[in-house]
Amino acid sequence: MNKTTNNHNTTHFGYEEVPVEEKQERVGQVFRSVANRYDMMNDVMSLGTHRLIKRFTIELSALRPGHRVLDLAGGTGDFSLRFSTIVGESGQVVLADINDAMLDVGRDRIIDEGKIHNVQFAQVNAEALPFADNTFDCICIAYGLRNVTNKDAALASMARILKPGGRVLILEFSKPKNQLLEKAYDAFSSLWPAAGKIITGDADSYRYLVESIRMHPDQETLLGMMQSAGFVNCKYHNVMNGICAIHLGFKST
Repeated sequence: MNKTTNNHNTTHFGYEEVPVEEKQERVGQVFRSVANRYDMMNDVMSLGTHRLIKRFTIELSALRPGHRVLDLAGGTGDFSLRFSTIVGESGQVVLADINDAMLDVGRDRIIDEGKIHNVQFAQVNAEALPFADNTFDCICIAYGLRNVTNKDAALASMARILKPGGRVLILEFSKPKNQLLEKAYDAFSSLWPAAGKIITGDADSYRYLVESIRMHPDQETLLGMMQSAGFVNCKYHNVMNGICAIHLGFKST
């Protein structure tokens, strides 16, 4: 299923149908539960490959000194730390997340790494970003779009605050291109709730994360959604044969 909502004003929370107004709070509970060990679980779930994927995403950002970048759903600050070094003293990074617990972890990490000089923090809803039009050179949302209730609204909000010629990067789990790989990946990801129980004491949150991946729009569907939001020259790069995909789009000049 790729639709965010249906005609009865409900949406999916994993495989479960819930009222639209309820999803945000339930997703919030998931990430408050896993915030302190989120990065550790990322290593377990991806067998460490998420670090290489993030490096490729950063290369696609084409950031330069002086740029302003929004790290949306930036959580524990992985991307913000790297962006901070690239944009330098004359640039600015905004680490933004809807979840207070995730944002607290990211803020503490940024402070510990001594990057506070050019990083700001904002608790925001991606569907209604509280920034002026034409603010950012780049917006990056990594492993966050699938948790947004109204993805179309979020994409439109991102397009509004990008500068003309600016780019959006969406890194997300996607649909493997090989049937055997897809079956193997499904079998592997079905183990995540058990791993979550061992590492974080929370199996249910990781069960939701697995289900949210499987409910997320596939590569071509997301590409069409970006185009409908007004992005141009949209394309995507499959990573690990489509287990993840990095979508790239631009705001017209």
